[in-house]
Amino acid sequence: MRMKKYLITSFVILFILKLSAQNGLVNTNASPHAKLSSVGLSDVQWTKGFWAERFAVCRDAMVPQLWATYTSKDICYSFQNFRIAAGLDTGRFRGPSFHDGDFYKTLEAVAAMYALTRDKKLEVWMDEAISVIGKAQKPDGYIYTKNIIDQKKSGKEKMFDDQLSFEAYNFGHLMTAACVHYGATGKTSLLEIARKAADFLIGFYNTATPEQARNAICPSHYMGLIELYRATKEKKYLTLVNKLIDIRGTVEGTDDNSDREPFRNMDKVVGHAVRANYLFAGVADVYAETGDETLLNTLNNLWDNVIYTKMYVTGGCGALYDGVSVDGTSYKPDTVQKVHQSYGRDYQLPNFSAHNETCANIGNVLWNWRMFLLTGDSKYADIVELALYNSVLSGVSMDGTKFFYTNPLAATKNYPYHLRWEGGRVPYISKSNCCPPNTVRTIAEVNNYMYSIGEKGLYINMYGGNVLNTELHDGTKIKLEQTTNYPWDGKIVITLKEATDKPVNIFLRIPGWSKGYTLSINGYFPKVRDADGGFVIAGRKWNAGDKIELNFEMPATLIESNPMVEETRNRVTVKRGPVVYCLESADLPNQNVFDVVIPSAIKFQPLPMKIADGNVMALTGQAKLLQNSNWKNSLYKEINTNTKPVTIKLIPYYAWANRGKTDMSVWLNVHR
Repeated sequence: MRMKKYLITSFVILFILKLSAQNGLVNTNASPHAKLSSVGLSDVQWTKGFWAERFAVCRDAMVPQLWATYTSKDICYSFQNFRIAAGLDTGRFRGPSFHDGDFYKTLEAVAAMYALTRDKKLEVWMDEAISVIGKAQKPDGYIYTKNIIDQKKSGKEKMFDDQLSFEAYNFGHLMTAACVHYGATGKTSLLEIARKAADFLIGFYNTATPEQARNAICPSHYMGLIELYRATKEKKYLTLVNKLIDIRGTVEGTDDNSDREPFRNMDKVVGHAVRANYLFAGVADVYAETGDETLLNTLNNLWDNVIYTKMYVTGGCGALYDGVSVDGTSYKPDTVQKVHQSYGRDYQLPNFSAHNETCANIGNVLWNWRMFLLTGDSKYADIVELALYNSVLSGVSMDGTKFFYTNPLAATKNYPYHLRWEGGRVPYISKSNCCPPNTVRTIAEVNNYMYSIGEKGLYINMYGGNVLNTELHDGTKIKLEQTTNYPWDGKIVITLKEATDKPVNIFLRIPGWSKGYTLSINGYFPKVRDADGGFVIAGRKWNAGDKIELNFEMPATLIESNPMVEETRNRVTVKRGPVVYCLESADLPNQNVFDVVIPSAIKFQPLPMKIADGNVMALTGQAKLLQNSNWKNSLYKEINTNTKPVTIKLIPYYAWANRGKTDMSVWLNVHR
């Protein structure tokens, strides 16, 4: 009888898993409190244009190099640690404690790439790696190579005993990678490893002390557990995440870890930017399943705090390399705490020393994407687009082989301080290589952000050359093609490739930066129906060959900051569409980029160019250049008004530092 019950349960789980296969990255199809859901992992195929080019670089350079790096024995020891933990090799644990998570992100990038390419080589890579991971996992489900290797030598079984433990973080990336791998391949090999790990966590947290339970920084496991719940429909995973949120702040925590106080009491974010953004993304996932308004209220307050006072113009997050806890200095001066790689105070946004870890910027995407799925409000998609085009893409070189850990908004050889992770892009960030696999998996998965589905129809969230072939909630099949040179051009043509058997609403996002647009259907300009949340609706029964044409006005615009941001007061940056621009010394030979003065009436002209064989749209215009601006041995002096005309060329911020070590600035002096 027991065996029969087990077989029935196993059959039900496998049936549910079968239904869940091919869903998107954030599978909210059955989430009762999410307005929208993603399309399938392979429903969007790139054709031509900006993201098609970036995807090709990801396919041909980023993924192969990342895999070679992470499976090597002499560059990065991440996969080698799994081999040693599995007993397939000998040696000691090497690398940072979050190295397991780095490999899981690499595996996720390969799985996402496989979903679009069906490259058998990628499947072989994954199968071989998953086999080793399974052998490394202990019978009780515990899998953390650092401890497993150490335990074999010492005989001591210590777990979650370090306040800076990355065990749960590693578990979380395992779960997320497993769900993407299952969606891409239909195989349950990695998913079963993830389920065993999650079941271990449930057992552990049932008996853990509050202090041990608190030892789980950078909570990727919140997102991972929810995706596992969505894939398996096993409520125990949702129950665990609820428990983890409830225990935050019940024992002594830190602002750095965003757990000094209970989550629901938070109204500002001041700590580690990656940990905070991962936390907010995970809590948004929980709200999608539970509808707990106390969670959403806190998320809304924190979103306002970040977006309106702490986020860079590029979508970057985490102003400070190191700082002091706001709460520690304001309320408990005898318990001042250090914060690390963190958000600063409101409006504290330095440029030369901006940290903006690429992982934090990706966390901003993860959080805002989930907020968008919850609400359908395009203000969240605006942030997703902003970060993807600017502070995420800046983390990788144009050729896909070199990476940034930090993403400052200004750089100069004359900066008087040495910063960690300063300098140019490098193939491997030896002290902390967490950002490259995070960046590569994100670029491999951008197709999943392009569209979403709601009860009212299809939503087009972002624009790029691609073909969509998907199915709506009511079973209606829809196939369309986007043709566009966006973001370099504001013209988007959407062609229906197959007829629909009933009327279908197509919601087209009007970005927050847009000052004007036109919409036509088959050459006619219908009366525009604005939808809630920043979308316009094109709705009808569609025939094959029907065309929707959307044209955005796309002037280059001067942007200024809130005057409370001291570092950028009376300065401007340039933005065209979703792309933020900068001035790099490679385009101003033998001159100082910080001596350029932008007239407020400047007119920029778009200029196509190549940087490291990548296509970009530069902007050229007439500005002024200060003369005789030598500041050696001077702290103050009379104002310099001696200028001469100069032609400047600005490039997209994400493309800087691809032509050697250069000076650069996003913010420029302005003459009103």
